Amino acid sequence: MNFVWQRLTLSELHLSQWRFASYFYRLVGAFGSWREASWLLQWSDLPGAVLVSLVLILAPFVPNTIIGLLLIAGGVYWMLLTLTENGKPGITPIHLLVLLYWGIATVAFAFSPVKTAAFSGWVKLTLYLLMFALSARVLRSPRLLSWIIAIFLHVSLVVSGYGIRQQIYGVEQLATWNDPTSELAQQTRVFSYLGNPNLLASYLLSAIALSVAAVFVWRGWLPKALAMTMIIVNCACLFFTGSRGGWIGMLALSAAFLLLLYYWFIDYFSPFWRRWLLPIVFGGLAALLIAAVVLVEPLQLRVMSIFAGRKDSSNNFRMNVWMAAIDMIRDRPILGIGPGNEAFNQVYPLYMRPRYTALSAYSIWLDTLIETGFIGVSCFLWLIAVTITQGVRIVGRLRDNGKAQGLWLIAAIASMVGILAHGCVDTVFHRPEVNTLWWLMVAIIASQYREVTEGEETPKIRKNQILMTDER
Repeated sequence: MNFVWQRLTLSELHLSQWRFASYFYRLVGAFGSWREASWLLQWSDLPGAVLVSLVLILAPFVPNTIIGLLLIAGGVYWMLLTLTENGKPGITPIHLLVLLYWGIATVAFAFSPVKTAAFSGWVKLTLYLLMFALSARVLRSPRLLSWIIAIFLHVSLVVSGYGIRQQIYGVEQLATWNDPTSELAQQTRVFSYLGNPNLLASYLLSAIALSVAAVFVWRGWLPKALAMTMIIVNCACLFFTGSRGGWIGMLALSAAFLLLLYYWFIDYFSPFWRRWLLPIVFGGLAALLIAAVVLVEPLQLRVMSIFAGRKDSSNNFRMNVWMAAIDMIRDRPILGIGPGNEAFNQVYPLYMRPRYTALSAYSIWLDTLIETGFIGVSCFLWLIAVTITQGVRIVGRLRDNGKAQGLWLIAAIASMVGILAHGCVDTVFHRPEVNTLWWLMVAIIASQYREVTEGEETPKIRKNQILMTDER
């Protein structure tokens, strides 16, 4: 069984064999001599890191058109770096699955019944994947990895801070986000600069995961205190969004983070704590959560509405949209209607229930099925399995080598789990604020990949050696 899983997740894939057989790989370094004469390319990854940072800095505050222009610039620069590559380009199994997913989306666009709308979605997807490729390259540097994460965490602190200000001083609700018949009908749901509380909640999941990792990675009491402040502010803002899907994502994120943190520090535990630490921690957190739901009335009402079925207007709306989405999938199950929400907006009116207009299927899984069919969603699941499996494998290697960036990978994996859990009940991939973060998390994992050749052994550090060494 383990052998089958290793084959399925490409854990035993030796990319040197693929590189020699691939026609695509022959384009890598085709203009390698140009790099030696180019002033810009002497800096190599630094301009790419600047472009990625600009996307993260501006995404919550500026129109999507500007983010699109930055993504185009980043894609062009990545292609320039690839064509002038002198060394190994850092291709990983994750890259191969991303390329396959893009290929399936391209075929889905080619056979779409609404090609013009699907072309727009295909362009957006291509730009997001180019950002992944650029990020996976520049984040190979531990210093650039730390700087880009620090930049994002400071930006998210501004976003969360403004969300908390909305909670304190009040803000006009831009839509009917609460059930008008419930006791929470007049409750404020914050949305900060993102314009939607559910979108803000998904954005904050990555910020929370990375700020927790920063507590362990950043050196000195002042940086650690800043990281703790980020955790508190981000979690408070997430709570004030009132996003039930975001809270579910937070639970999934917390469970994944605790399991991976246990894996990271397991060599430091005595046999007793190795056996009982996880049951004690999860049991304590479950008791704390139950107590909070019982004692905090607004939280209790919001949580219980999850189980209200069609009696809650938000639940009822989603269920009607989901039923129409299933009908769309039934009619085009193989390759779907093509990528993007514009294709959805043109086809959905043919299937919608009266009075239930929607801009998406309110589930990333249904959206993926609608856009690329069962072939596309199978590839997407394969990509997730490969990414998380490779990520855990890399975390183990970085732990054994005493490299602190392994904790960033733990945060990236936990963030992915949280976004996927939230995505079960909300569409969060149609906006660049979250989609860019999703592919950044995937890129963080891919950036630390190193091909482990057969017979290579990874030396284990001594138990008393400090795991979190200085980043070079």
